[in-house]
Amino acid sequence: MTGHTSPILTSLLDTDAYKLHMQQAVLHRYNDVTVTAEFRCRGDEQLGSYADAIRAQIDTMQSLALQPEEQLWLASLPFFTPDYLDWLRQFRYNPQQVKVHNRAGRLDIRITGPWREVIMWEVPLLALISEVVHRHRSPEVGVDQALAHLDARLAEFHQQTADVDLSRFRLMDFGTRRRFSQPVQEAIVRQLQTQPWFVGTSNYDLARRLQLTPVGTQAHEWFQAHQQISPVLANSQRAALQAWLDEYDSQLGIALTDCISMDAFLRDFGYEFASRYQGLRHDSGDPEQWGEKALAHYESLGIDPLSKTLVFSDSLNLDKALLLYRHFGQRTNVSFGIGTRLTCDIPGITPLNIVIKLTECNGKPVAKLSDSPGKTICHDPAFIRALRKAFDLPLVKKAS
Repeated sequence: MTGHTSPILTSLLDTDAYKLHMQQAVLHRYNDVTVTAEFRCRGDEQLGSYADAIRAQIDTMQSLALQPEEQLWLASLPFFTPDYLDWLRQFRYNPQQVKVHNRAGRLDIRITGPWREVIMWEVPLLALISEVVHRHRSPEVGVDQALAHLDARLAEFHQQTADVDLSRFRLMDFGTRRRFSQPVQEAIVRQLQTQPWFVGTSNYDLARRLQLTPVGTQAHEWFQAHQQISPVLANSQRAALQAWLDEYDSQLGIALTDCISMDAFLRDFGYEFASRYQGLRHDSGDPEQWGEKALAHYESLGIDPLSKTLVFSDSLNLDKALLLYRHFGQRTNVSFGIGTRLTCDIPGITPLNIVIKLTECNGKPVAKLSDSPGKTICHDPAFIRALRKAFDLPLVKKAS
């Protein structure tokens, strides 16, 4: 293919690490579970006109396959099992699982199939949607503009931190899903490699080729699916936390806290979980309040916060990361995953505020309640009420 129909995605590993981590656990534990995931644009942009171009890119993905050198590299990591890697070598994307429509200007995407397969669509699909849109809107913009802006931001950051001890500052690239383009993300990550505090990327393809540490554990869908996998809804979060430990034990031990809410999470995160998990990841709500709750929780359990790690990953940029580092950096281990504001941070470019989230598991509703207004995703108000009741959360009049 040539021109605009050439594939945007050229490696099966051009995705976030947590997708493969979750996929292995799903393959081992929930091989017969089916799910539905849906695309949402949280902004008011009308992206429906790009439906045909997106469908053409989706069709190219069926040719992606794990390459021998990629499999060897994954096998060198301590947490993948041979049976999973053998299965992944046979995996192919099935475009028939993805329904794409232009509904009166709104982009409508619905993905249905076995969880072990659907789990792989989210990150690369969002990345290609973002790249299709930006290619059309800003064809003259690319790597040069992105690097020039990053250089300016790094100069500001160095000036701001001239008197700051950054020995405990850790920053990671979390920017695959909403990047301007694959070349821009790679250029940004290469430039960040010159910084002593840059420690890794969530993108497995970049981690392999640039010899970086791949980072990531689990996403909201891990907890959402357990809302229907667990026989008792009120136990679903604990079931998800335990199943993860059963799969990975002391590895990949950063737990995501906001699928239902931080308060509900901490009620389930007792001493055994808190001692076995290495730390927690923030992805919605006020980060300082969240961090204070986390540290107070560890202290209440008699666990030294300096033995744990807090990962901040919600709408970060360098300025916000520095503020949080000043607040928490000497009280616990902290790291910062910056996504869109690294890989789509170009003057004049408005990043897309797009997500793909689970809406059903085994034909029944699941929900993400979050700690931020407007991030709730669920079609079934009755299920949201049941979820709030099960986790002792206040009812709200209307879920958006």
